[in-house]
Amino acid sequence: MASAELQGKYQKLAQEYSKLRAQNQVLKKGVVDEQANSAALKEQLKMKDQSLRKLQQEMDSLTFRNLQLAKRVELLQDELALSEPRGKKNKKSGESSSQLSQEQKSVFDEDLQKKIEENERLHIQFFEADEQHKHVEAELRSRLATLETEAAQHQAVVDGLTRKYMETIEKLQNDKAKLEVKSQTLEKEAKECRLRTEECQLQLKTLHEDLSGRLEESLSIINEKVPFNDTKYSQYNALNVPLHNRRHQLKMRDIAGQALAFVQDLVTALLNFHTYTEQRIQIFPVDSAIDTISPLNQKFSQYLHENASYVRPLEEGMLHLFESITEDTVTVLETTVKLKTFSEHLTSYICFLRKILPYQLKSLEEECESSLCTSALRARNLELSQDMKKMTAVFEKLQTYIALLALPSTEPDGLLRTNYSSVLTNVGAALHGFHDVMKDISKHYSQKAAIEHELPTATQKLITTNDCILSSVVALTNGAGKIASFFSNNLDYFIASLSYGPKAASGFISPLSAECMLQYKKKAAAYMKSLRKVQQSLEKISKLEQEKEHWMLEAQLAKIKLEKENQRIADKLKNTGSAQLVGLAQENAAVSNTAGQDEATAKAVLEPIQSTSLIGTLTRTSDSEVPDVESREDLIKNHYMARIVELTSQLQLADSKSVHFYAECRALSKRLALAEKSKEALTEEMKLASQNISRLQDELTTTKRSYEDQLSMMSDHLCSMNETLSKQREEIDTLKMSSKGNSKKNKSR
Repeated sequence: MASAELQGKYQKLAQEYSKLRAQNQVLKKGVVDEQANSAALKEQLKMKDQSLRKLQQEMDSLTFRNLQLAKRVELLQDELALSEPRGKKNKKSGESSSQLSQEQKSVFDEDLQKKIEENERLHIQFFEADEQHKHVEAELRSRLATLETEAAQHQAVVDGLTRKYMETIEKLQNDKAKLEVKSQTLEKEAKECRLRTEECQLQLKTLHEDLSGRLEESLSIINEKVPFNDTKYSQYNALNVPLHNRRHQLKMRDIAGQALAFVQDLVTALLNFHTYTEQRIQIFPVDSAIDTISPLNQKFSQYLHENASYVRPLEEGMLHLFESITEDTVTVLETTVKLKTFSEHLTSYICFLRKILPYQLKSLEEECESSLCTSALRARNLELSQDMKKMTAVFEKLQTYIALLALPSTEPDGLLRTNYSSVLTNVGAALHGFHDVMKDISKHYSQKAAIEHELPTATQKLITTNDCILSSVVALTNGAGKIASFFSNNLDYFIASLSYGPKAASGFISPLSAECMLQYKKKAAAYMKSLRKVQQSLEKISKLEQEKEHWMLEAQLAKIKLEKENQRIADKLKNTGSAQLVGLAQENAAVSNTAGQDEATAKAVLEPIQSTSLIGTLTRTSDSEVPDVESREDLIKNHYMARIVELTSQLQLADSKSVHFYAECRALSKRLALAEKSKEALTEEMKLASQNISRLQDELTTTKRSYEDQLSMMSDHLCSMNETLSKQREEIDTLKMSSKGNSKKNKSR
């Protein structure tokens, strides 16, 4: 009990230490950020000091120039005073010269008045710049003081945490020493237990000898009386091929197809949401076509531009999972290896969400700090910040449960079979939570868009982009709702289908045994096909045997009929033979003098006679050369044997043709199956190509927009540079004119 308490205490201390360490990292990061801010403020202060020195130098030069002009005015006034008495004396003689001096005086007075006004304006500008510089310097110094105080506070917190860590470490070392002492006592107890175990082993040996004799007797009885039990060991039972449930496989493939369609809709909505968010930060709160957006939004836009490389693999992983579920496989968690790939793609997308979340929150804070942001819009931005955090947390929760479901196909001890139903229930709850979060985002963003549309500075581009983002959020909400309801409707079936596996066992032991089972299933299917072929061959052989017996019976009947016909012919020939001989003798005696008739008679005697019937053509000689009964039987027998040989050869030819035709049909079916597979592969490649084309088009449009924004910014910058150059040229021209006028006045003087 004491060791358990110490272990619990040690675990609590370790958890507290990890929490404090994480807080220390956060505080260190805050101190570093504040130090960077203070350095930036110091740099700004340095630049302001430099600008102040420059203005002071310009002021000194202007005061020096003013003094010179004042001295010049005094000299001109003295000359004017000296020229007045001379003018009075020579008034009558030099009216023209007096008029000239008056004109010069008026010119000098005007020039003096302009210089005085310019001097006054420069004094006012210097005073305003000095006041502004003092105000900025005071603000920067106050901010620097606050930052230094915050840095000191953070450093104090860090020092306190460090002391706390050291105290915790010392406490843990003391606990470690206590545990070592306790371990020594436990070792002593272990030695005593070893002595006891030796005694128990001796007793066990005697019992083992007794039980071994009984076991041999029992095994002999079992071997004689009990049949073989192939489900005795679960490791071996897992290799047994379960009964093929075609309805289950079709149902799982249908469910996977529906899930693929929902995931494709969700992927499309996510792509649109990230892309339109990237377009929004380019135009609000600062339009990149008019001014440069903040570095934070630039980095955020860069990360959002990479969303396709994280979102599209989700669809590919789900497609591979759908393709792995066929009618011939056994679909359980131990055999769905492609679920691991989908889990990895989901993990990479969650890493992307974690990466963009801080930038998204900072971007919303930047919108709140803008002068265009009202209190209502600020409240909506804060609500959206909380919604984005919830969305990332829901995705992380969903990924955790999907990773747990992928463990049985890779790690057999990663998830117990008793926990499958609870994990599936939690997946359904996470999907419903995702739907609720998306409803909140849709609600808050619609309110935010309505407020922004009422702003006087809202452009048509901002309104269009907000509408696009709102439509993508609505699509995400609908897709999340469909997936959540779909999973809830099929949750009972998922839980019930977990028992689909080897009979009389808890299920597949490991992914390796599941893979071996699938191989055995393929071999069993091939063996059943070969047995089916053998059965067909045996049926064909039995059919041919029946036909053989039938034809043998037909041949016997034909033989009997032939014997009867031969007997009838023989009797007929005996009756007609004597009459034919008498007629021939009389005919020879009557027409013995004619040789032509003898030759005709000889030819008629020697000419063979042919008789044709349904069983073939039979050739026989004339009646003078009629064979006996045995020769006729041999002739008929030979004829039927030849006919049987001919029919047998025709039957063999027909069999060979049928075998050849069957082989051709089988080859054509294989070619058709390969063609179907190639067609499916080509369709998948075409889908992937179309997806790549759409992705490239999206990237092209985004890059084109960015290039157009950059070109517009460059054109604006060039216009501003041209304006400044024209102003500088005008100032140079005015300075040249003023210098020329001064030089002319000096020459005239």
